Amino acid sequence: MQSSRPIYLQIAVVLLGIVIVVKLFTMQVSGHVDGGTHRAFTQYPYRGLMFDRHGELLVTNEPQYDLMVVPYQVSSLDTAILESVLGLNKAEIEARLKKAQGYNRTKPSVFFEKLSNEEYAKLQGHLVHLPGFYGQARTVRSYPHNLLANVLGYTGEIDQAGLAAYSAERYYKSGDYIGRSGLEREYEHELRGQRGVKYMQVNPQGVVVGPYREGRLDTLARPGQDLVTTIDLELQKYAEYLMGGKVGSVVAIEPATGEILAMVSSPTYDPNALTGRAFSTNFRTIASDSLKLLFTRPTQATYPPGSIFKIIQALVALEEKVVTPKERIYVEGNLIGDHAPPGFYDMNRGIILSSNNYFYKVFRRIILQKNTGNQFEDSRYGFSRWRDYVSNFGLGDRLGIDLPSEGSGGIPTLSFYDNVYGKGRWRFSNIYSLSIGQGEMLMTPLQMANVAAIMANRGHYYIPHLVKEIGDTGLPRPEYLVRQETGIDSAFYPPVIEGMAGVVNGTARLAAIQDIHVVGKTGTAENPHGYDHSVFMAFAPKENPQIAIAVYVENAGWGGLAAAGTASLLIEKYINGDISRRRQWIEDYLMEQRYLLSL
Repeated sequence: MQSSRPIYLQIAVVLLGIVIVVKLFTMQVSGHVDGGTHRAFTQYPYRGLMFDRHGELLVTNEPQYDLMVVPYQVSSLDTAILESVLGLNKAEIEARLKKAQGYNRTKPSVFFEKLSNEEYAKLQGHLVHLPGFYGQARTVRSYPHNLLANVLGYTGEIDQAGLAAYSAERYYKSGDYIGRSGLEREYEHELRGQRGVKYMQVNPQGVVVGPYREGRLDTLARPGQDLVTTIDLELQKYAEYLMGGKVGSVVAIEPATGEILAMVSSPTYDPNALTGRAFSTNFRTIASDSLKLLFTRPTQATYPPGSIFKIIQALVALEEKVVTPKERIYVEGNLIGDHAPPGFYDMNRGIILSSNNYFYKVFRRIILQKNTGNQFEDSRYGFSRWRDYVSNFGLGDRLGIDLPSEGSGGIPTLSFYDNVYGKGRWRFSNIYSLSIGQGEMLMTPLQMANVAAIMANRGHYYIPHLVKEIGDTGLPRPEYLVRQETGIDSAFYPPVIEGMAGVVNGTARLAAIQDIHVVGKTGTAENPHGYDHSVFMAFAPKENPQIAIAVYVENAGWGGLAAAGTASLLIEKYINGDISRRRQWIEDYLMEQRYLLSL
């Protein structure tokens, strides 16, 4: 028996050594050094602010606090304090603490998120009686004007898909907030800044007693870069007001730069609903709305352009020299449905009266100009040339706006018709509806507004964009400074523009403004499910244009009413700063027409 005692002693010594090593390791992991403990506090950076083009604040930050817990430091818990301040019952408190213990007993995790300043102030004085609990500051977004929800976007907690997508950066971790839509998502890297860490000495009860190692290990948070947007706040306010009770879009562009002055997706929501602790509840309500409030109509909705596309047809025909501006073409009125009467039409009259039959004949000349005697081959050749021109107007593909999830619209391709009819088995008679902007053709409202900007510039454009200055650079992204050409000789624009000017003096008189020469084109896009959609694109003034605009109002009928009236008021507001008293009736009329109610 005695001979076995050294073995027991050896075992005891080994076990004691293991206990000591484990204890030292645990103390090191939990931060037990220098006779106390220390804790790392994440210093979240201020997310970059957003301003309108005149320096008005559009997006700011508000402080909020997460109540953190380190479970192993919670020796005893007075639930009454948390019940009274947080509004939780005892079972909810115990469940949250159990969840934190399951995550990690020695590391902090969020016990209760997004406390407001007022809520945290009530709790702060009680933290000394709540060992293991502490507050961690962060900021949430705030929108002073309740506007531009679909453009500015929102931030939210990063999900597993986001963590996987950004895994290579090794920056984000569970619980971080990230831009989820709009400019918040598009400019996430510029806006987010860089986190810092602050180490604090805490006593065994978890109470902070001072900086750790005099702050030598701390790193400062670096704030994100501010963005100056291209938006004109006053114009945006008025545009959202006019589109109240309607389904549709407004896009206004400064032609000389491609800067977007206003962008409305209607109906919309209050961006402040997607901040704070009610985010999840509000998001479910907004996302489930039958009117698709999260759908950004200016960049994602696609529609047949209707008669506004005749402007492009006219320019392509002039460039291809299959028609001249003064050439008079007789139309019988029986080739395609038409509101314009039969008779002789030159290009000016064809645009003013929006003659479907005139543009049917013009389009047929473009498509069948090769004239080899084989209409199938001739149609294939002419269509390819026509599509190349149309693509140069930014159609059939994404323009490249600085917003995520932009739609491309749709211009049919050779392969599309080959798949539908068979290669070599389709001709002009299969595609004639393209002549009037119908058929297999779709455009986004953004693309429509960009066509108006092209007309204003007599043949070129800059990619439409929403941010004009990033941080201290004073510049947008470099691609937005590159001039894009359509390939149509600038000499062919004046006769088409004269026709558009005649539209405003004729079928779209509602768009006429005294002392401002407005140039525009109405459109009425067919809607098989109800009232037709109202479309209008324009620019003004005719010389030295300051604004190009497209308005699309669903279920509103003829484009000379809802869309043209809205566009003209916005043009007047932007150029003159206000609406003249004699045109107030237009605003009153538009606000009475609640097209949303007719859905």
